[in-house]
Amino acid sequence: MYNIALFGAGRIGKVHSVNISEHKETRLYSVIDPYLEGATKLAEKHGAKVQTTEEALADPNIHGVLIASATDTHADLVEQAARAGKAIFCEKPVHLDIKRVRQCLEIVKEHDVPLFVGFNRRYDPQFRRLQERMEAGSIGKPESLMIISRDPSAPPSEYIKVSGGLFRDMTIHDFDMARFIMGEDPVSIFAQGSNLVDAGIGAAGDIDTAFVVMKFPSGSMATISNSRRSGYGYDQRIEVHGETGVLTAKNILEDTVEQWGENGCVAAKPEFFFLERYSTAYKAEWDHFVDVLAGRAVPECGGYDGEQALYLADKALESLNSGQEIQL
Repeated sequence: MYNIALFGAGRIGKVHSVNISEHKETRLYSVIDPYLEGATKLAEKHGAKVQTTEEALADPNIHGVLIASATDTHADLVEQAARAGKAIFCEKPVHLDIKRVRQCLEIVKEHDVPLFVGFNRRYDPQFRRLQERMEAGSIGKPESLMIISRDPSAPPSEYIKVSGGLFRDMTIHDFDMARFIMGEDPVSIFAQGSNLVDAGIGAAGDIDTAFVVMKFPSGSMATISNSRRSGYGYDQRIEVHGETGVLTAKNILEDTVEQWGENGCVAAKPEFFFLERYSTAYKAEWDHFVDVLAGRAVPECGGYDGEQALYLADKALESLNSGQEIQL
């Protein structure tokens, strides 16, 4: 049984706490959060203890850490956990500053501990099946990729101010998916964006609607379409077009019941938000991390992947600000 220290008792921490506790090979050993009331409630729910950062990292009973705390704490906690010799699961991003990410990854390399970065969409069964079929050659050479990712509604402007902006907060998942599906790093990127959804987001210095086009060494291309508003649920779709066919992964609906009649067809909307849409993916990525803990696997999504997704977000912002395609 592997004992896990969970950093962060917020929304994502609660999701991970359930998956840790329900896995047959892991136990939620402790919860660390400066908000002690929240940490205590979560710890009591799972029969865990509350610890400080220093206590957890010095505790020889802890085999691994899961970092789901505020983004600006990730890099420091990753470094401290690496120095303590703990296996590390870190929610994306490692940090919003790529120089800080690279410094952090040097520490991880120096101490030779496994680091998994939680880009959970790689573990969505639909997206993973699409990638596996494409990799197996079912549609021949991939030529174009379309990723559509639209939130049901915009977050508050207070969140926007600390999020790092649309590209680092939202599109970063799609940058990782594009690399995962195409199996190579892009060589150029061009981004355009607008403020159409919420004037408060524009006042905070960000955009809420974006298109990004990337070109890969093979000549294939990827287009990402983002919006902070859909009006009909959490819109998550992927299409890969190849030389002999096309692969698509559609939205997961709230239910599969359709009503047909003389006036048309009525079907359910897509699931409301990421907690529902990617619940299976969160479980699957934890399964993989347990395999890492057990020595059965190495992290499929590691520090380099976290660095590259942030790098693409930075270059997309550079393209947006300059109006030019950026060579990578």
